Amino acid sequence: MYILTSTSAADAAAEAASAAAESVSEAASRLEQIADFFIEKLSGFGSNLLTAGIVALAGWYIIKLIVKAFSKILFKSKLDDSVASFLSSLISMTLKVILIITVITTLGVQMSSIVALVGSAGLAIGLALQGCLSNFAGGVLILVLKPFKVGDYIIDGIGNEGTVTNIDIIYTKLLTADNRAVIVPNGSLANATLINVTQEDTRRIDFNVSVDYSEDIDKVKGILLELAEKDDFVLKDQDYLAFVNKFDPSAINMTLRVWVSSENYWTAKAEIQEMIKLAFDRNNIVIPYDKLDVNVINSK
Repeated sequence: MYILTSTSAADAAAEAASAAAESVSEAASRLEQIADFFIEKLSGFGSNLLTAGIVALAGWYIIKLIVKAFSKILFKSKLDDSVASFLSSLISMTLKVILIITVITTLGVQMSSIVALVGSAGLAIGLALQGCLSNFAGGVLILVLKPFKVGDYIIDGIGNEGTVTNIDIIYTKLLTADNRAVIVPNGSLANATLINVTQEDTRRIDFNVSVDYSEDIDKVKGILLELAEKDDFVLKDQDYLAFVNKFDPSAINMTLRVWVSSENYWTAKAEIQEMIKLAFDRNNIVIPYDKLDVNVINSK
């Protein structure tokens, strides 16, 4: 009886051990399957990620070459520099959008998913891009109506001024006289009052000078006209005048009006102003200025 009991116990233990071994083997097999699944997915994603990186780098380099080639063709054509710059920016932006979509699809994202995502977020995207769309429309208006072009010196409605160096899709770049870059949105330029300083080839300069009431007006006019005649910047095919502008309380205000080329405006203005002062000094012409008399009274 004792032997039979021992045998039964041994058999039960063996069966339990066998069942445990089978469970461990089954669990190991399942773990192996799960591991193979994740390895397969990760290897596929890693392959897609590597491919997407290669596509992104190669595409970015190709876009730079294409934009550079198109820019050379556009700037060598008869198009205005502003139109050529705008088209070059538009081509660059379009190719970059295509590249981004290509990279996303390379990662395994279905195009239908992208369309659905953009469609569901359309309102938010529209609101976020409202300013950009306004600036884009402003850029198109600038190119069509041509209130200014690359190379013009402009002053906008809020005081920004400078030489136009580039007209992009969204922004216009200005370079100030002291070499600062000013980036102005196209939308504000299209809807603001603009002063195009250099659109015309010539500009008029009025020099207002004050002389004492005791001075000979004809003599002063002769000095001013002689300066205009001798100065190389003054355009001789345009009328230049010297006249009495107004009577101030303590002086006669006289004006010398001349025309110069737009590119020489600032140089001519500085030079002629200096010449007027030197000529008045040589001819003893008095330029009145405000004086303050202080009388000290001794109370003792």
